[in-house]
Amino acid sequence: MKPWLLLPPQVAHQLAPLGLQLAAAFRDQPTYTWRPFTWRGLRFCNRLGTAGGVDKDGELIEEWWKFGPGFVEIGTVTPLAQGPNEGKIIDRDVKDGAVWNRLGFPGRGAWVAKENLRDLPILKPTPIFVNIGKNRETPNDLAVRDYAQCISILAGLADVFVVNISSPNTQGLRELLQPKNLHRFLGGVLAAKNKSSSPYTPILLKLSPDLDDDELRTIVEIACELGIDGFIATNTTLARDHGSPFPPEGGVSGRPLGARSMAVLKILLQTLGTAKGDKLVVSAGGVMTPDDVKARLDAGADLVQVYSTLIFEGPTFFERVCHAMLTD
Repeated sequence: MKPWLLLPPQVAHQLAPLGLQLAAAFRDQPTYTWRPFTWRGLRFCNRLGTAGGVDKDGELIEEWWKFGPGFVEIGTVTPLAQGPNEGKIIDRDVKDGAVWNRLGFPGRGAWVAKENLRDLPILKPTPIFVNIGKNRETPNDLAVRDYAQCISILAGLADVFVVNISSPNTQGLRELLQPKNLHRFLGGVLAAKNKSSSPYTPILLKLSPDLDDDELRTIVEIACELGIDGFIATNTTLARDHGSPFPPEGGVSGRPLGARSMAVLKILLQTLGTAKGDKLVVSAGGVMTPDDVKARLDAGADLVQVYSTLIFEGPTFFERVCHAMLTD
């Protein structure tokens, strides 16, 4: 029984934080240990975590910990508070296991996220990833400033930063991911991190599933040349399956994204080749079952993230995956 799926999608979205808080209040914090993993001194008791977008401001980290993820990602965090895009912003298709959104980085801003992170216990059960972006009114030629500001404000509180320039829901944002723009932009972000109070915090680049294969390879090569620490593959897609109920704008996640997300993961790993070294590779998009989690890890991902699955299956999905991994 999943009563939240009986609610209109936008109502369910608004009530989800309260539902999570109520559910977490009746749980002890578990430790779901399977395929433990250590990277750059960060210990992951398991390989499955929440994706960016699940907890915009880091207000629910302790509640998510009650359900046993191996890591938690918050954001996308922007320097200044901003609301969602106007109009309809979220929908779902239960039959196809698909979620559509055009949220556009709504949140209370980096200073609020900082306070939420500072309120956490010193000994944290999981690493915390912080996904950062620009405010929608910031032009692309000044975007580095917004990302640098987020890094400066949140330095020392994030275990990993995730640079998000692949969302389709902020106008013009994906232009920064184009090879002709990426070198200047990403180089500036990495330089800002190196000058921050936490210069050794790793930075990951989140990739779009809508890149063509050659462009994807070029972007990966540029990012590696600049010294990126890893990648997340992938963000939501502008592609639509035949008969999709969703409008052309906005990003789709869930089952329809699965095949392309897996393809991008394989191209990413092929492009890295022996140069992968200790670069972190995280797979996201269309991971709907424990078998999907296993398939991404078996394909070569170090970690896996879920978002849409939590909408359809609820937060106990982490427990289901643990059971499946331990009985495999």
